[in-house]
Amino acid sequence: MAEGDRPLPSRPAATWLAAAAVYARPRILAFLFLGFSSGLPLALTAGTLSIWLTEAGMSLTAVGLFAAVGTPYSLKFFWSPIIDRAPFPVLTRLLGRRRGWMVATQAALMASLLALGGSDPRRRPATTAVLALLVAFCSASQDIVIDAYRIERLPERELGAGAAMQVFGYRVGMLVSGAGALLLASYASWPAVYATMAGLIVVGAAAALLSPEPLSAVVAGRSGRPEEGRSKGGLDGAGRWLTEAVVHPFAEFMGRPGWVTILLFVMFFKFGDTLAATMTSPFLLQIGFSKIEIAEIAKVYGFGATMIGLALGGALINGTGLVRSLWITGILQLVSNLMFAVQAAAGHDLGLLALTVGFENLAGGMGTAAFVAYLSSLCNVAYTATQYALLTSFMAVARTWLSSPGGWMAEKLAWIGFFLLTTIAAVPGLVLLARLTRRPQPIPAPPS
Repeated sequence: MAEGDRPLPSRPAATWLAAAAVYARPRILAFLFLGFSSGLPLALTAGTLSIWLTEAGMSLTAVGLFAAVGTPYSLKFFWSPIIDRAPFPVLTRLLGRRRGWMVATQAALMASLLALGGSDPRRRPATTAVLALLVAFCSASQDIVIDAYRIERLPERELGAGAAMQVFGYRVGMLVSGAGALLLASYASWPAVYATMAGLIVVGAAAALLSPEPLSAVVAGRSGRPEEGRSKGGLDGAGRWLTEAVVHPFAEFMGRPGWVTILLFVMFFKFGDTLAATMTSPFLLQIGFSKIEIAEIAKVYGFGATMIGLALGGALINGTGLVRSLWITGILQLVSNLMFAVQAAAGHDLGLLALTVGFENLAGGMGTAAFVAYLSSLCNVAYTATQYALLTSFMAVARTWLSSPGGWMAEKLAWIGFFLLTTIAAVPGLVLLARLTRRPQPIPAPPS
């Protein structure tokens, strides 16, 4: 039978297999490993670090304040235009602009993780805090360049598959630096744990080195930007560069109606979740769960529930639309915080912990799927890297600055009162969502 005479697959199974084949393409698989490298550092400056600090004898207030070391995730839009436009010395000439920046940030990340693991939070907590801040800075910088690389490397029809593969790798990285690090810490020292995690960044570096650099013509054509070589030199060229790289992306976003409400919603939609997550590991440790129990249930089992939640969230968006999905997942996230209040009342109960962690991660995964889809809908393709960095920076504000008093709140309110407060903290996001959905078009489409 001739090629043109072959019938199109009619069976649902054949259709699904054909659609799933995109994930086997090398350019898509690369984002599994880049996502892994992107997700690995997060727990090492958050949940895993909080357990290390708790074991070192720090107060809950001090442990909570360490959430502020994630500040670079909230401010990365300040230096994203540099990574977006400027070359990195030597490496850009050898590897290209995107791959050069990726390898540079990954090398810095490995070095900073080694330094953080070698610090002593009991004797020099300030040094530990500074090094954790440095890790977060390198990690946030890596995120900027990987997001830009994904958008420029993949054709439009593969952007969804690339994002899904990157999120999966990201979650695997968080699992390794969460559950994996805790299991390893049960048998080895914390410096050895952080040295091992630093070594695993090589996975992302290898993916960067083995992947091709996006063609500059494709980048310029897709984004509508002039190529760098066309800019004039001197002050005139510098002024034009600053205007195009810094002013235009923010001016375009702030020219949209309701942009302040949008940014506040981005900040508060997952605030209740992030406030609770800041103190979840110390909470479980204090009520009697071992590091191995936390690793097995709160991390490994929770990872599986998150993956199911991501899949359900995608199906929910497809079936009900983005706005309804945000409402449903926002309410589920609120209810999941009440489960931790029940856990606090019950104490050390493995069965209840499995139920609590399962529900919380399922709701969180569904919320993440809806939220990432919403953030993506807000980005103008001409300024994707910078605008996406702006939005995710505001999202990170809740995880860093707003959540840093979490330890103090837990000490003052006790665990039940604290988790009831995190439930209330989920309400502002829903109120802002109600304000956005009063508009005829609640999810503003990016301008063409």
